[in-house]
Amino acid sequence: MNSGKYVFSQLLQFIPRYEFDKYVSLYNGDFRTRELNCWNLFIQLFFGQLTSRNSLRDICTCLKAHRNKLYHLGIKQYVNQSTLSRANERRDYRIFENFGNYLIQQVRPLYAREPIPDVDIDNEIFAFDSTTISLSLKLFSWAPGKYSRGAVKIHTLLDLRGSIPSYILITDGKYHDSNVLDVLTPIPGAIYIMDKAYIDFKALYHLHESGAFFISRAKSTMDYSVLENNFNIDESTGLRSDKTIEINGYKSKKLYSEQLRIVEFYDNENDVILTFLTNNMDASALEIANLYRNRWQIEVFFKWIKQNLTIKTLWGHSENAVNIHIWVAICTYLIVAKVKHSLKSSLSIYEILQILSISVFDKTTIRELLTEFQTNQNVKEQRNLFSD
Repeated sequence: MNSGKYVFSQLLQFIPRYEFDKYVSLYNGDFRTRELNCWNLFIQLFFGQLTSRNSLRDICTCLKAHRNKLYHLGIKQYVNQSTLSRANERRDYRIFENFGNYLIQQVRPLYAREPIPDVDIDNEIFAFDSTTISLSLKLFSWAPGKYSRGAVKIHTLLDLRGSIPSYILITDGKYHDSNVLDVLTPIPGAIYIMDKAYIDFKALYHLHESGAFFISRAKSTMDYSVLENNFNIDESTGLRSDKTIEINGYKSKKLYSEQLRIVEFYDNENDVILTFLTNNMDASALEIANLYRNRWQIEVFFKWIKQNLTIKTLWGHSENAVNIHIWVAICTYLIVAKVKHSLKSSLSIYEILQILSISVFDKTTIRELLTEFQTNQNVKEQRNLFSD
């Protein structure tokens, strides 16, 4: 039944306004605000992310064209580009960062029972990586990167159950990936999957001492001695070896004095042997390989948000504006994930976002939109089946 509300207005009902206002009060975000308070800034930027606007000018032009609908959309008033830009530069980004972290804590448990392909382990499982946004160093002088270029890194700890980010840190391009391990609070029993850029024996030993597990690619130059070799492996699965080792070298051995494990797996698609380093002595060698294979979910996540949210084209030049921009993008992803779970939709987050992005001015209920799309997909698949 038609609710009489625009789709965008329905989406705002999934956003806990009370919690957002708590962070506005915490950082005094609306002090001396006359035209555009923090909430209206957030929902206009949220509108821009949802509809893939390329700039603040695009957001303002689109909202101006639908000025008579703004009240019913939930947007208090239309503002020009200058006002939106000033608010984006001056509002404290920590309001949006804290709200994004609140949404993470709210959405992650909704997907806690999601299965992971080829993995039958109850532990919390995370993939750790970063993605880089290249920038002009002249415009973004606060964000130095490599080779005299500007860059911003988004360090992300992704919960593989549901592909929901668990932790996000935004830094300049020169911030080394492994440094993030120093500020991370490990969860006992959790499994952290990362590539060889995170090989820092001091940080890995801290994970080990905290009762957490890690799986990483081993560096080819790593010096170690084999203590035990498990010959009971099935090479038809791709496994080549399973060894218990200790690190050699005075400095490395001092930083990580405990035993480690190396699992070698043959990747027939790329004709290469992958060497995994882990402190998990209980999981089978094949489970270690399958766990690392699922690390690519974070690569898919980065590719997805770059293609479907406005990340690569930033809406401001200051560090504050860039932080607001990225956190609003993450909030958009989390809100759509919340909608997916709330409506128990079998569609992917990507498909739901695509549907919502072109339907913000519709008055159909979100449930009807998603159900109709799913029905059309099923009919199309049946037709293809019979045509084959």
